[in-house]
Amino acid sequence: MAVKASKALDRVLVLEMVRVTEAAAIAASKLVGRGDEKAADAAAVEAMRGAFNELDFDGTVVIGEGERDEAPMLYIGEKVGKCSPGAPKIDIALDPLEGTTLTAKASPNALAVLAIAEEGGLLNAPDVYMEKLAIGPGYERGIVSLTKTPTENVCAIAKAKGVRPDQIIACVLDRPRHDKMIAELRATGCGVMLIPDGDVAGVIAVTDPDTTIDIYMGSGGAPEGVLAAAALACVGGYFEGKLLFRNDDERARAKKWGVTDLDRIYQLEDLVKGDAIFAATGVTDGSLLKGVKRRKGMMTTESIVMRASSGTVRRVSGEHRR
Repeated sequence: MAVKASKALDRVLVLEMVRVTEAAAIAASKLVGRGDEKAADAAAVEAMRGAFNELDFDGTVVIGEGERDEAPMLYIGEKVGKCSPGAPKIDIALDPLEGTTLTAKASPNALAVLAIAEEGGLLNAPDVYMEKLAIGPGYERGIVSLTKTPTENVCAIAKAKGVRPDQIIACVLDRPRHDKMIAELRATGCGVMLIPDGDVAGVIAVTDPDTTIDIYMGSGGAPEGVLAAAALACVGGYFEGKLLFRNDDERARAKKWGVTDLDRIYQLEDLVKGDAIFAATGVTDGSLLKGVKRRKGMMTTESIVMRASSGTVRRVSGEHRR
C-alpha cells in the first residue's frame, strides 16, 4: 500500500537524521570494549540529545530510555528540538545505543538508531517484552503469523520460496526463554542464527538477501519492535508483534500508555502509521553496517537512512575530521 509523503517530514531533512545517529555512534564508539555499558549508553544519549536540539522541529520522544523518573535524558515524553513557533510536530522513537552489552564487549551489531513520524504516527509502546515475527518483502500478506506455530511458519515461508524447510534460516535472540522454540525450529531442519543482542538489526536483516536470514522470531523489547517496524515500513516486509506481560505492574504500565487490548496482535501499520524516516549508524561492525573506525586525525562512519513514502534506502559514508 502506497504511503503519502508527509509535509512535516519534508522539513526535517533525511540527512539531518543521519547526523543525529552519527553523533550518538561516535560518542559510544569511544567506549567500545571498555566493559562499561552504562557509560557507553550515557555518552550516546548525551550526543543524540545535543544533536536533536540543533534541529528546528518540535519533537516528542514516544519511545526512549524509559519514563522520566528512570531516565534523566531522552525519556518518554521529553521534548527535543528547537521547538520554534510553527516548527513541524514530530514523534520520535529512539535507541541511542542499541546493544550496550555488545558495545562494552566490542561485539558485532551495536547501532545508534532512531525513527521519526508525524505526531501520532508511532505506537507509544510500553517498556515491556514483545513477541515478534518478521519476514522480508516479496511475500503475500498473512503467510506467517503469531497465531501459527514456529513449524507452521517455517513451512509456510519455505513453500512461498519454493524450497525445503531445511533451506530456511531463522534469526533468534540467544536467550533461555527461546530454548523450546529453537529446538522446534531445528527439528524442522531449519537453520537458526543465534544473536546475543541487538534485535533491531536482527529484524532488519530479513530485508537483506545477503544476510541469508528468511525470518525473525522470538521475544525482545517492545520499543525495539517499533523501531524495527519503522525500518520495515520503509523497505517492505511483514511484521507482527504481541505485547507480553509478566506481572500486574507491566499491565498497568501498558494501560497508562493507552494500551487497552492486552492480547492484540499488532501489524506493521498499527505500529507505524503513514510516512516515516528510519536512520541508523553502526557503532561496531555488523551485518547491517560497519562500525566507527578511527584513523589518524579522523573517524569514519557508515549509516543507513530510509523513508517510507518513497521507499528510498540510502547508505551514507561519513568522514569526520578531528
